[in-house]
Amino acid sequence: MKEGQQAGYWAAYTPELVRVLRAGYGRHDFAADVMAGITVAVLALPLSLAIAIGSGADPSKGIISAIIGGAIISGLGGTRFQIGGPAAAFIVVISGIVAAHGYDGLLGATVMAGLMLMTAALFGFGEFVKYVPGPVILGFTSGLGIVILVGQIKDFLGLSGAVPAEFIGRLEGLWAARSSFNTFACITGLVSLAIVLGVKRVRPKWPGLLFAIAGASALAWAFGWDVATIGSRFGEMPRGLPLPAWPQLGPARLLDLVPTALTMALLIGVESLMSAVTADAIAGTRHRPNTEMLAQGFANVTAALFTGLPVTGVIARTGTNIHAGAHSPLSGIIHAVMLLVFVALLAPLVAFLALPTLAAVLMTVAWRLVDHHEIQRFLRTAPRDDAVICVLTLLLTVFVDLTAAISAGVVGSALLFMHRMAEQPGNHAAPHDPARHVDGVRMLVFRGPLFFGQSARVADALRATADEDHHTLLLDMAEVPLIDATAITVLEDLADDCAKANRRIVLAGLSPQPLAALTKSGFLGRNGIVGCPTLDDAVALARQRPAD
Repeated sequence: MKEGQQAGYWAAYTPELVRVLRAGYGRHDFAADVMAGITVAVLALPLSLAIAIGSGADPSKGIISAIIGGAIISGLGGTRFQIGGPAAAFIVVISGIVAAHGYDGLLGATVMAGLMLMTAALFGFGEFVKYVPGPVILGFTSGLGIVILVGQIKDFLGLSGAVPAEFIGRLEGLWAARSSFNTFACITGLVSLAIVLGVKRVRPKWPGLLFAIAGASALAWAFGWDVATIGSRFGEMPRGLPLPAWPQLGPARLLDLVPTALTMALLIGVESLMSAVTADAIAGTRHRPNTEMLAQGFANVTAALFTGLPVTGVIARTGTNIHAGAHSPLSGIIHAVMLLVFVALLAPLVAFLALPTLAAVLMTVAWRLVDHHEIQRFLRTAPRDDAVICVLTLLLTVFVDLTAAISAGVVGSALLFMHRMAEQPGNHAAPHDPARHVDGVRMLVFRGPLFFGQSARVADALRATADEDHHTLLLDMAEVPLIDATAITVLEDLADDCAKANRRIVLAGLSPQPLAALTKSGFLGRNGIVGCPTLDDAVALARQRPAD
């Protein structure tokens, strides 16, 4: 590689923070980032504690991860507003690794996952995460929510005794431990849920999770209820970060952990890039996946060396950061610094936090992960093959493990897609988007199947039309033999944007499968969206202004 090419290669990995600072950064920007960073830190503190305990780890590990992940991912990543830290979706994976390989095994798997992510990013493979189909993501996130929800019942009800990690065994263990039910623990957990839901309804911008944990714990302490706390189970929290140390694992154990590390790397990549895409949609930015993945990998290696949990970009904290008015990635670094300050000043008080309150917090997070309304809508409107993949992934996540679920989901999606393509004409064509203006009409022509692997390209092509002056968007789909649920979601997002801009959408030449799928999903007819049998009919309709 020549010197100029090397410079261009490494320039592509320039952190977003550096780009923002080069473009100009003032006191107003800094003040906004400070307020956003403090807001996110208040949210991250109880979540990090709860995720660590839910994973079967010491609560301090969650705070360590949030500090390390928050600083590195924001400082080195390719996303303007991404907030990194431990994620609820990791609970099932972490607890399984700790049960099978011990905490050193978790640290070893995290280091390997981080190195895998860094290698993939340097070879430009960050874009490949988009090839994980939407039904697989919906299935495994919903399955994780179910497993996490069941996993919190023990602490929520104050049950005693060992409970197996396997799902069916856990249910049997909970039933066997029913005689140890603690009324005070249950009341504490219910009070926490009431505070979370009440604050969300009355003051949605307030830190309801922190109020729930602090308020319910204070109530249990004031009345002297016999409720387990962080201090009674784990002792006092440390006031700072530990010294870094390499996990003590031999080559044989590391080799055993390779499949687990691969699953963890995929989960980190999917979760972080989903968060980045969500941030782009909210803030109108555009992330760089390879830069982001490189930062995610480095953050996980570093977090493991400081004995922390795996980290990723977290959608809830990232969204909070944007809504709190952040101007740059510096807000994520400030959030990490504030967490370190909280630990230094409040460590003795953390010991009084009641475990049922933390279980209640994770239950609310798990309930959002399940999103039963979205599952019902998806199963009702998605093509049958996609619905089968979603259900299969969900069931394997709950009853087997995440590795089997993701593997089966991705492989099953690929096999079904190949089967679809074998039965469709024109299956060698690739989507294109040549475009032209015709009397206030913007036309896009697509060729070939529109499926999950093409969704990012389709979204980019459609997004490019957002600021153009036209009253109607005409999509020529005569050469599109197939469309899947992920691509339909992209079109639904387009419909929302067009509705806001008072633009009409007209589709031309729909083949049988796209016509059936778009009709079943409710896309056709939504906001006046129509499909015409031929391009000539569509052009004639499109030239008529909506007001005509």
